[in-house]
Amino acid sequence: MADRPRIVSWFSCGTASAVNTKLVLSRFGATHDVTVARCIVPEEHEDNDRFAADCGHWFDWPILSLRSTEYESCEDVWTRERYMAGIGGARCTVEMKKAVRWKFERLWHPDLQAFGYTATERNRADQFREQNPDVALVTLLIDEGLGKEDCHAIVNRAGIVLPMMYRLGFNNANCIGCVQAQSPAYWNRTRRHFPQDFARRARLSRELGVRLVKLTTGTRERIFLDELDPNMGAGELEPHMDCSLLCYIAEQKIAAE
Repeated sequence: MADRPRIVSWFSCGTASAVNTKLVLSRFGATHDVTVARCIVPEEHEDNDRFAADCGHWFDWPILSLRSTEYESCEDVWTRERYMAGIGGARCTVEMKKAVRWKFERLWHPDLQAFGYTATERNRADQFREQNPDVALVTLLIDEGLGKEDCHAIVNRAGIVLPMMYRLGFNNANCIGCVQAQSPAYWNRTRRHFPQDFARRARLSRELGVRLVKLTTGTRERIFLDELDPNMGAGELEPHMDCSLLCYIAEQKIAAE
């Protein structure tokens, strides 16, 4: 008997990847060999582990944890490579996530790969396809017309508390002090909630000559973190959990699993 086709759903501890994974299991669980995979990054908030455990129960499916074998953390990447972020993006993303995914692809040979691109990220999905022609990409959130607010709502109604980073007003549940962020609001929010992490980013970015903050007025000047006025940027944000009609339709499909 031939092996079943393989699909991997990449779970990143955000609500979009959580709902995407739930949809993958609903659509492909009976016909494909499904792996739910997560790249472990030490700089993420510790509450992401709690969220992953809760989602594992919701999925009723194990989550495979993958790690870089070359670097211990993002800070290890920045320090050893003497590079944080620039026009080409962030080296930590390449080493802690992309390289880990590439290694997994070579070992497991998935036929399909699912990422949690939302309905507003169709351009990102198209760009991914252009840059990765060998990957058969599945984008169920786009197919279902689901945005991030829909995903927040679905996870919330499943009885799962959203990741702490969302609850603190951040748009994503990724690393604390993400070096790809540029806005004064983001960095001042990081300074308020995670002063030690902010201080570490400020010291290393100054040492490496990386101006992480982009001012949005005047000439769009870039500045070092230690030059950022603590009063710049908006106040705290609350995650929106307004569910559209498409959100309810998706929940019905999940329930019919």
